[in-house]
Order: sequence, then structure tokens, then C-alpha cells
Amino acid sequence: MSKLTDLPKRILIGRALRSDRLGETLLPKRIALPVFASDPLSSVAYAPGEVLLVLSVAGVSAYTFSPWIALAVVVLMFTVVASYRQNVHAYPSGGGDYEVANVNLGPKAGLTVASALLVDYVLTVAVSISSGVENLGSAIPFVVENKVLCAIAIIVLLTLMNLRGVRESGKLFAIPTYVFVTGVFLMIAWGAYRGVVLDDTLKAPTADLEIKAEEAGLAGFALVFLLLRAFSSGCAALTGVEAISNGVPAFRKPKSKNAATTLALMGVLAVTMFCGIIGLAMASDVRMSENPAHDLLKDGVPVGDDYVQNPVISQVAAAVFGDGTFFFVLLAAATALVLFLAANTAYNGFPLLGSILAQDRYLPRQLHTRGDRLAFSNGIVLLAGAAALLVWVYGADSTKLIQLYIVGVFVSFTLSQTGMVRHWNRHLRTERNPAKRRHMIRSRAINAFGAFFTGLVLVVVLATKFTHGAWVALLGMVFFYGLMSAIRRHYDRVSRELAATDEPSDDSVRPSRVHAIVLVSKVHRPTLRALAYAKLMRVDKLEAVSISVDPTETAVLRKEWERRGINIPLKILDSPYREITRPVVEYVKGLRRESPRDVVSVVIPEYVVGHWYEHLLHNQSALRLKGRLLFTPGVMVTSVPYQLESSEVARERARRRQNWSAPGAVRRGPVDERTQEPSGRE
Repeated sequence: MSKLTDLPKRILIGRALRSDRLGETLLPKRIALPVFASDPLSSVAYAPGEVLLVLSVAGVSAYTFSPWIALAVVVLMFTVVASYRQNVHAYPSGGGDYEVANVNLGPKAGLTVASALLVDYVLTVAVSISSGVENLGSAIPFVVENKVLCAIAIIVLLTLMNLRGVRESGKLFAIPTYVFVTGVFLMIAWGAYRGVVLDDTLKAPTADLEIKAEEAGLAGFALVFLLLRAFSSGCAALTGVEAISNGVPAFRKPKSKNAATTLALMGVLAVTMFCGIIGLAMASDVRMSENPAHDLLKDGVPVGDDYVQNPVISQVAAAVFGDGTFFFVLLAAATALVLFLAANTAYNGFPLLGSILAQDRYLPRQLHTRGDRLAFSNGIVLLAGAAALLVWVYGADSTKLIQLYIVGVFVSFTLSQTGMVRHWNRHLRTERNPAKRRHMIRSRAINAFGAFFTGLVLVVVLATKFTHGAWVALLGMVFFYGLMSAIRRHYDRVSRELAATDEPSDDSVRPSRVHAIVLVSKVHRPTLRALAYAKLMRVDKLEAVSISVDPTETAVLRKEWERRGINIPLKILDSPYREITRPVVEYVKGLRRESPRDVVSVVIPEYVVGHWYEHLLHNQSALRLKGRLLFTPGVMVTSVPYQLESSEVARERARRRQNWSAPGAVRRGPVDERTQEPSGRE
């Protein structure tokens, strides 16, 4: 890479790290928690609001069902956490749900899980960023007026932070995540103290508003359907739980134990915050509506299009701390920031899963390798591009985007837990140790309950959200499934073609003869060098070939050839349509037809230039010709470079790059020591 691009790259993402420094990037639990669990922890900022938004369809009286919905979400959260604790111990390699399903249920199930996870990770970034922009927009009007632009700018910023490496980005994300968690717990504790001990009346900013029920007096099946839809919206609190099982290799040793501990801690924190916010929202009479401009009434009159509906967590904070107070502002800022950073869960999960899928030949090989900072850079950039496209298409509207959410999560949950049941069944058939069998039976029971419960929730989510946008997520899963299947078929086909057989083949048999052709346009120094090189190849037949486009130039070439006494036959190919490439290709194909066991070696003189614009003026015919000859069997193409004076400029740039280090590439030592191995302290 040139100096021009290397300088900004090193400033933005830091100096490159050696492969043997990978161990230094592993995460302790205190950093792994904000890195891998920021999504489920931050989802408590919008999951309670989604529950109340759905219930508001039936009016404020339906809010009484919210504690029961919260209880169902809690049971589901603990079930999923307990199930995934079994996963991280059984499959610590980082494949997560994909590996579990692939090994135990077959490649099709594994590919289905992978498709669901890839879609979910893209949606995680889009939803988190859009929700954060909306939270921030309640305080900064410019953000609301330019939602899409601000959301895409934040995606770019997060991408650069993650390109710096997992450990470094984790340190940056840890502080806001812990500030958010601390702020929410402080709000819950202070709100409970005020309500229970001081007997204060908590009043949200929307407490005086009324809700105009869209479907008043719901009962029977309609009410059950509404509650199931509210429950499925509340299940947004579970998004990102699977990221820890995918990221086990990023933990410090003992990896499985640390990952399981982080999972348990994440579950306890998320459940406590979710229930606390729901409880305070009920105590402070928070009012939410899917269509606030028309369904929220003040003194019997709709609040109008100018009304901005703040998230539940902001309203609860205003009721507990007071609107505009220090703790209110602190929590609002931390909430907006942690929602942005919640996308980091996907930035760690998507590239890692992409690397595993690339290793299994379901995605391009480029996604398997790590970048300069030992992060999977190509996967990070791909995720950012897909999320930015989704944000642009949906106008950074979290309410629209969240309808696409959750489906992929529960597809992977269900198939993963079903695979774990088969995993334990397989091991129980061979295990004879009574203690180990008891442990396996207990683990199987946990995973079986998890598979049943998450499968039931998947049916509910599909039934309640399909027409509200979930079909788009399913379409995305089908697209990824088809794309990855096609990529795997391509790699398998190429692998079969390239496989070396034990028996002798045409590829290992020595050709009968080599017929070398040197392409000539005029007699100049590059041509003489190419002819001299061709003589050293010890071929069976050597000839020079020129294309006759202009008879005058062809006559000059013949005369100069004879004058110099070049002892190589010169063959002139007529080109009545003034083409260069076609006559050469047809001539070579003719030689191959005459002698199929011969190899034709085409030698092409080429100029080496020093400026990018000079490439537009030279070597275009050579490039076209090489491109055509690549598809001709039995033909070898050799380029003989001739360096023009301008190429010295490029050579000088290369010398300067060898003696130059970008900012951050070297910390100490004189210039002549910069190429030495970095010390362990760096």
C-alpha cells in the first residue's frame, strides 16, 4: 500500500499487529461483558416500550397485562441463558449455533441457522443505531431532522473503532455500558425507595395523557393474539444472547468457564433492568402509542403531529430523577450511547461467524483471514455496508425495523437447542460413568425445555409479526441460504476440478513440444529484450508474430528486421478489420488444433511506467490479449517488462516507503532499527 493511503489507515486503525500477538487481544470477563452483551443489556431501553406500544392498541386498561408479559420474558431469558451455558461448554470453538446445528442436525440446518444469524446481526446494527439516533434526537433537533445521515455516520464511526481490534474497541465500549447499567440500577433503586419508603407519587411526563384505543373491549382470541404480539415484541430483550456462544475463542482461558459466567451475569442484569423499567413505567403511569399524534389525547384532543414521543426509559427517568436533572441527563446520554454501542455485539458476532462459514466454503475465502489489527476486517466492512443500506431503505425508523427483528434469533435458538438434545443423546449412548451420565441427562433436560419454549415463541413471533414486516427477514434468510449454497457448490466444483489424481494425467505429462511466439509491433528495445529472453527458453520452435494493421508500418518492420539480421522467423498476420487481439487468438488456436499435445508460449513485451495515468496510455492491447488467452487451453503467457524512465519515480517511492514508518508504527528507537522485530512490551 502506498504512503498516501498508509498514513490515514494507521491514524484511523493503528499500527499493524503480528499474528503472534493474537493472544494479547483475548478478553477478560469485565471487557467481554460490554463487548458481547451490549445488545441484550441495551435492549431494555426499547423492549419495555415495544410491549406498551402493542398493548396500547386496546387502551390503557391493557397495561395491566404488562407484568405478566414481563414474567414470561424473564422465564424465557433464564431458559435461553441456561441452555447456552451448555452450548459454550460443549462447543467452545466459536461456531455457536451454526456449529451445533451443523454437527447434530446436518448441513442444511446449520446453513439455516447461519442465514438467520447473519440477518439478525445486520438488523442488530440497524435497529440499535436507529433507536439510539431517536433517543439522541429528543435532545438534539438536528439529529431528528437528519436521522439517516446521522445513523450512517455512526455506523462508519463504529466500523473504524472495530477495525482497531476487539480488545481495543472493548475498552472504548466498556465505560458507557457500565455507566448505563449503573444508571438504570440507580434509577430502579431510587424509584423503589421513593415509592415504597417515602410514599412519593411518581408521575411520568405522559401521565396526564389519555390513550384512544384502536380496538376497545378486546376479548377472547383477539385479546390473546394481542398479548402474544406484545410478548413477541418484548422478546427483543433476548437479541444478542447467542453472541457469547459465538465468541468463546475471544475469551481468556478458561474460555468456556469465563463465557458461561459472562452469560449468567448478562442474564441477571438484563432481566433485572427489564423488570425494573416495566414496574416503574406502571407506577409512573407512562403512556405510549403506536400512533401518538392521533391516539394520545390531552384534554380529549389529539396531541398532533408536532408531538415527540420519548422512549419509556426517558419517561421513567424523568419521573424518578426529575426532568432535566443531572442524573436524568446522565442516564439519557448513557442510554443513547449504549444503544449505538449495542451494535458492537453484531460487529463481533458477524465477522467471526463469517470467518467460520468461509472456512467451511459457504462464504468467500477473504472473510476467513484477519486484518492488520487481528480483527476480521472484511467481515466488519461487509456488515457495515449491509446495515447502512438497511438504515437508508427504512429511513432509520426503529419502529419499522424492529418488526423485522427477532425472527432470525428464535430460528437459531430453536435449531441450536434441538441440536444440543441430539448431542447429549449421542454421548449418552456411549457414556458409562454414572456421574457424567447424570450431568448429561440434566443438560439434555435444560436444552429440551429450551428447544420447546423457543420453538413455541418462534411460532408466536411468526404468527404475530409476519404481516408487520417479519416476512422481509425471512426473505433475507432465504437469500443468504441460496447465496451460501451457491458459493459452496462453486468451491466444491472447483475443488473437484483441481484435485490431483494418483494416476498420470495430462497435467503431469510433459508436452511434446513448446512453440514460442514473441509478439512484435516494431523493432525497439522492449522487442529485442523479449526476443533475447525467448531464446533462453530452449523451445522447440520460436517465431515472431506481428499484426498488419497499416501496410506502410508493416513494410518498415520487415525492412528493419532484415537490416538487423534477426535470425528468428517473422510472421505477419493480416487484420483487414484492424483488430489486434482476434488474429493472435485465432492463430494460437490454429496451432493448438494442428498439434493438440504441443504447448504454445506467448511472450509479450510490456512497458513499466511510474504514474497511474500512464497506464491508460500503454499496455492496453497486452491486457486485452492476456485476458483472451487465459481462456485458451494449452497456452502459456509470459510478460517481459521493460522499465521506462518514469518507472524510476515508482522505484524511488518504494525506497522511501522502506525507510518510513506511519504514526504509531514505531514507538522508540532510531530509524535504522525500525525494521527490527517489535519487542514484547509493544
